[in-house]
Amino acid sequence: MAPDTAITLVRHDNTSLHIPNDSSKTPNLTISIAELPPTPPEYINHQSPSDHALVLNPAFITQEFDLLRLEAAAYGQLPTTGQVIPNNTPRATSEGTTEGGTTRPELKNSIEFRENVSVSPAFSTHLISSPYNNPGHYLDLSSLPTPSLLFAKALTALKPTRSDYAAAEYTAALNFPAVVAELRSQSEKSGFTWRETSFYVVVFRSRLKEGIDNDWLYKLDYESHREACESGGLLKYWFGKADEERRNLATCFWHSREDAYKGGLGPWHKKARAAGRELYERIVFSTHRFTILDGAEEFRFEDWKE
Repeated sequence: MAPDTAITLVRHDNTSLHIPNDSSKTPNLTISIAELPPTPPEYINHQSPSDHALVLNPAFITQEFDLLRLEAAAYGQLPTTGQVIPNNTPRATSEGTTEGGTTRPELKNSIEFRENVSVSPAFSTHLISSPYNNPGHYLDLSSLPTPSLLFAKALTALKPTRSDYAAAEYTAALNFPAVVAELRSQSEKSGFTWRETSFYVVVFRSRLKEGIDNDWLYKLDYESHREACESGGLLKYWFGKADEERRNLATCFWHSREDAYKGGLGPWHKKARAAGRELYERIVFSTHRFTILDGAEEFRFEDWKE
């Protein structure tokens, strides 16, 4: 896994907050992130559509597996109202001046997101969409149409509702009502009218063999997920923790069936399929249609049929 990082947050008033790396196994890497100046009250609730593809930089979120998959730690990436620079802020140059020539030191080295919008590097379009909070494993929100973008953000809240989720009925095992409620909230904040939309879902239920090479299992999963992210369209990959009987549940949410097909074509996916017999006593996958109804009030889960 990637080393933990120590982070120095440089605030707009030139004060700083240092978050040390507590790992003794890897060298520290310090990332300096310029924080946004306070947003004037008149700009709150007046974000441009592009602002809704911005989330907090993944560097601010834990890399701890169990917190990401069991406690929905990535939910902390969703910014609160007023944290994004308004869309009429002049675009900054690398020297910290606007295109009109005005000096804005706080904008120096800011990243640029779409036309005429300058964004602090405390923000990113890269969403943590799995238990892997590592470069190469993020979902680029700017690549998605609005329904998939909003649903991906809502899926950061996904977590199990019961300890026996590996064997429980799928829609009861995970907190889908909370996810749909978050989607409704995200839609309202963005001024988007949600219309019935379906997504492609794959469910994996498995039982591991005893004494397997867990490092190899992790490597296969890690690299396969990276391939899927590079392919695009993977909105969420969630997997639990094997229980005492070595059973587990995993699931993927895709923008479309076509994206799922392309995401599984890489060499690491081929290696993972070939290693199935050596790693699992049993693995069963099924494909489904997850439909969120008008207004994001309810959802429907059913087997996938063309």
